[in-house]
Amino acid sequence: MTRMIAKRLLVSLIILFIVSVLVFVATLLLPGDPAQAILGQQATPERLAALREQMNLNDPVFVRYFTWLGGLFTGNLGYSAATGGPVTALLADRIQSSLVLMGLAALISIPVGIIVGTFSALKRGRAFDNASTGISLVLASLPEFVIGIGLVALFSTSVFKILPSVTMAPPGEAVWNYPVQLVLPTITLALVVTPYIVRMMRATMLEVLDSGFVEMARLKGVPERQVVLRHAVPHALAPVAQVIAIQLAWMAGGVVVIEFLFRYPGIGQALVDAVANRDVQVVQALSILIAAAYIVVNLLADLVGIFTNPKLRTEKAA
Repeated sequence: MTRMIAKRLLVSLIILFIVSVLVFVATLLLPGDPAQAILGQQATPERLAALREQMNLNDPVFVRYFTWLGGLFTGNLGYSAATGGPVTALLADRIQSSLVLMGLAALISIPVGIIVGTFSALKRGRAFDNASTGISLVLASLPEFVIGIGLVALFSTSVFKILPSVTMAPPGEAVWNYPVQLVLPTITLALVVTPYIVRMMRATMLEVLDSGFVEMARLKGVPERQVVLRHAVPHALAPVAQVIAIQLAWMAGGVVVIEFLFRYPGIGQALVDAVANRDVQVVQALSILIAAAYIVVNLLADLVGIFTNPKLRTEKAA
């Protein structure tokens, strides 16, 4: 088991290294001069030359890459072209805000998806199963911005008009100090993620409920509740963990659209602003952060899936 975990960690580090190379090369292709963007069009050639030297822009590409890569491990992400300040200071509050939004959405979508999917499988072919399946299909087919716009139209305009349509926390204050502004972004993100968890949980539960060991437990007189909770659900969670990981990883990137829609002050809004301003250092930092989150979440989900399924754990160990 230790060897398997070490192997997965090594593969994840290799993937992250490859992603870092791709991110760095992609940002090099962006038009514009970072030094010019920071100092403005009126900067003198002397100031531009000094800043380029400070930012290591005159060094060879491979030297700049390893300097940037070393900065990732030391927390030195460079300087923002828009503000002129450190990228870490710019993104610290944004990362916290996005984590709060994604955490709230995960706390809603994961248990709801597992519970609804389980009951849908237990009530297969009945009204609850048909309704949950139909709603999941509709929500899964809609882009996140359509769901967000629909919620804004329903709860922020002439229909009910009970929730704010955008996030407008005063400068310097945390967005979670105004919980009402978190409602629509959180619900939108949860509605995007939940249908996939419901569908996978239902499919795996149906397969497990029809398996031989569940039938044997029933023949031995084990109460149905214990059959479901002790035998069926743990075995169904292994593949569902992979779907949950994919959805949580999607949150790190897909939150860009939702944060832009609701003007939420997180990493998504910061990434949109950085691309618009050709803020290369911020784009690099956010891109590698999102990629790292995707890789780490998938690694954790893979390990959870192995630990929750004894059969899968035995196969991996063998």
